[in-house]
Amino acid sequence: MARVIVTLKVMPTSPEVDMTQLQSDAEAKIKAKGADNNIKAEVIPIAFGLKAIHFTFSIDETKGSPDPIAEAIEELDNCQSAEVIMVSRALG
Repeated sequence: MARVIVTLKVMPTSPEVDMTQLQSDAEAKIKAKGADNNIKAEVIPIAFGLKAIHFTFSIDETKGSPDPIAEAIEELDNCQSAEVIMVSRALG
């Protein structure tokens, strides 16, 4: 049973979105899809006040593609898009 490390990029609908709330809601979706509780979130400035959140977490590779996690996050009201930007197999 191997684990994969996933990085997701979440974009809000506007610069006025409460990033703390968006982060909390997205983390709940990630955990609900089977990720471990050790989720790292980093707010990244994009341009003109717009910011993205990069989430990094691990999940059992038997869960399949991480795309359903991104799709679940995209359903949030203040989320413009959620995209898987990296997947790598954890060694150890």
